Amino acid sequence: MKKEDTVIIPVILAGGSGTRLWPLSRECHPKQLLPLVNDRTMLQNTLLRVLKLTGVAAAPIVVCTEEHRFLVAEQIRAVGAAATIIIEPVGRDTAPAVAVAALEAIRQDEEAVLLVLPADHVIGNEANFAEAVARGAFCAAHGHPVTFGIVPHSPHTGYGYIKKGALFGGEEPAVFMVDCFVEKPSLEKASQYLDEGYLWNSGMFLFQAEGFLATLQEFEPVMADCVARAYAARTHDLDFTRLDSAAFSASPANSVDYAVMERVKDTVVVPLDCPWSDVGSWEALWEIGEKDGQGNIFIGNVLAEEVTGSYIHAGDSLVAAIGLSNQIIVETKDALLVASRDRTQEVKTIVKRLKMEKRNEIRLHKKVFRPWGSYEGVDCGERFQVKRIMVNPGATLSLQRHFHRAEHWVVVKGTAHITNGEQTIILTENQSTYIPLGTKHRLENPGTIPLEIIEIQTGSYLGEDDIERFEDVYGR
Repeated sequence: MKKEDTVIIPVILAGGSGTRLWPLSRECHPKQLLPLVNDRTMLQNTLLRVLKLTGVAAAPIVVCTEEHRFLVAEQIRAVGAAATIIIEPVGRDTAPAVAVAALEAIRQDEEAVLLVLPADHVIGNEANFAEAVARGAFCAAHGHPVTFGIVPHSPHTGYGYIKKGALFGGEEPAVFMVDCFVEKPSLEKASQYLDEGYLWNSGMFLFQAEGFLATLQEFEPVMADCVARAYAARTHDLDFTRLDSAAFSASPANSVDYAVMERVKDTVVVPLDCPWSDVGSWEALWEIGEKDGQGNIFIGNVLAEEVTGSYIHAGDSLVAAIGLSNQIIVETKDALLVASRDRTQEVKTIVKRLKMEKRNEIRLHKKVFRPWGSYEGVDCGERFQVKRIMVNPGATLSLQRHFHRAEHWVVVKGTAHITNGEQTIILTENQSTYIPLGTKHRLENPGTIPLEIIEIQTGSYLGEDDIERFEDVYGR
C-alpha cells in the first residue's frame, strides 16, 4: 500500500468523568455522554465529525470504561454508526488507551494512521478541521507525529501551549516543527504567549500506529509490555473487546503528551483556526454557547428579570432569577449549583467534598441508565423505596434475587413477562405482583413499546449491591 493511500483510523477516547460540569455530569453519566451543545451527545458529535473526513475508516475505535460501555454502544447505534469498542479495565490516562487502539488498528491495517480525538471537544468550523486533518495526514503518513495547535483568541490559563519551531515543508497553509510544549501558564505568561504566536495544545493527534508503539517501547517499555499483554489476552463480550485486567492494571499511568509527543524530535504542529473548546467548565460552556441580547444562555424552564452574562440550566423545576450578573445556575432533580461564572473551575472542590463524604450525588442522577432501559428514584424513607422502571422493547433484566428486600411491581404501561419464583406470568396495565425476599425473579418486555412499572421495595437494606445474579444477557 502506498503511504498516500494509508487509511486513517479514528480513535475516540471516551473515558473520564467530567466532574467539573457537575451536577449535570456524574461519574456514571459523564459530560461526553451528554447533549451539552445540541441535541446530540458530545461523543455522537465527535463520531459524526470524523466520519465526514476523507480517507477515514468507516468504523472508528472507541475506548471507554466498563461502567459506560452500554451507554457508549447505544449512542453509537443511535446515530447509525459502527465502531470497535474497547473497554479499559481501569483508567491509566491516555497513553495506554491509545496504545491498545494502535494494536487494534495494526490488526486491521499494518500501515494505519491514527487520528486520536477526545470525545468531549467542541469544534465550530468543521471545514477548517477537515483541512487541518488532511495536512496532518500527509505528515503522519511520512513518519512525522502530528499534534494540532488551536490558534488562540485569548490568554487562556486553562490550556497548555505549543511553541512553533521552523516551517515544515515551506508550503501554505503552514505546518511547523514543534519547538517545545509548555505547561498551563499564569495569565501574564499566557498574554506573552499570545503575542508571540504560541498555540493552544488541543490534545488531538495524528501518527502512524506502528511508529507510536515503537516510540512507546523506547521510552515507556513497562507500559508497552503491559498493554501488549493485555491486548494479546483480550476477549470479546457482546459488542465489546475486553482487555486482560491484571496486565492492563499493571501499566504505569501517563498521557500521550508526556509518554510520547514531548519526547520525540520530529513532531510537527498543524495550526487549527476555528472555534474550539474542551468544555472543561461551565464558564467554557457559556463561552461557546449562543447567547441572547443580554449575554445569557437559558436552558429549560427559566424566568429571568434583569439578568446578564449568565448560564442557567433548569432540568426539572422552574428556575426564576432576578438581578444577577455573570452567574452559573444548574438545577437537577437532586442537586443545585450556584456559582460565579469566573469561579466555575472550583466546582472540583465541591466534587472532592462529595467524594470524601461518599455522597451518591457524585456518581448517579435520580434517573439511572442500564443496558435494558432505566430506573428513577421517586420516593424513599426508612425501610422503603419507590422507583419508576422503564424496560426497552425486547429487553430482559437478569434473573436475580435479593437477601434484604421484597418488591411489589405495578405495571403502568406496556406488557410485562415476569418470572416470580416457580411461576411465570404476563401482566398488563394496572396489574401487579409481589416478590418475596429471597425469591428468584426476572422482568422482561416482550412488547414493541416501552414497559413502565412502579417498583415498591421494602426491607432492612435497599442498596443496589443487594443482588445475586443467576443469568444475565449483558454479562454483568
